[in-house]
Amino acid sequence: MLLLLVSCGNEKVVQLPEITHSDFNKILDVSHAYLFYDETKADSIELNRKNLISTTNWLINVDKRLTLKQVLPKIIFLQDKKRNAEIHKNEDAKNYYTCHNTSITNLGFIEFTDVYYKEKHPNDFIIDEENHGIIFNTNSDIKIVRNNNQVLETSETKILEDIKSVFSENSKPKTLHLFFNKSLSFQDYITLKSLLNKLETQNLAIANEEYVFN
Repeated sequence: MLLLLVSCGNEKVVQLPEITHSDFNKILDVSHAYLFYDETKADSIELNRKNLISTTNWLINVDKRLTLKQVLPKIIFLQDKKRNAEIHKNEDAKNYYTCHNTSITNLGFIEFTDVYYKEKHPNDFIIDEENHGIIFNTNSDIKIVRNNNQVLETSETKILEDIKSVFSENSKPKTLHLFFNKSLSFQDYITLKSLLNKLETQNLAIANEEYVFN
């Protein structure tokens, strides 16, 4: 387990989420924000963003014990601050979640620059021939929803294999829409995102919008 020790008046610790794969292992020209897990606070979360510089790549360090319900309002706030900046803006600057890549025993990063988090329940989404969904209740309770609302139960260990099986590479272009239960821990969310980043299936795209639901 990799811990970040942060000095901000008094020392605080962020337990980084763990992954076994990342497309990015080194990012230059960065500034940091931290989302701390704090058992002494009613909502168990504290955001430190004092050192963020809008023109740099942002490394967002989130404690893995927090839930999506706690984390996402802070993440959306940070995204909006950067996207809506009118001066000192750098269109090439990206946003990344900082992780512990256990395969190299070092830091790894998952980009989320173009991700838009929105509230929507899977029952309110229309599935058709081009648009399909994956519903993440927990990392062991995952559903792939296909055309005509056909449902395939899967899990973290089987999801890549099942996606490739369901959506053959010779099929028409399709888009996968992701639905995450707000009760998921940030560790579980990052685990699933890291897995999906390994997906190499032609004619299959993952939508930039990620939906969260209760």
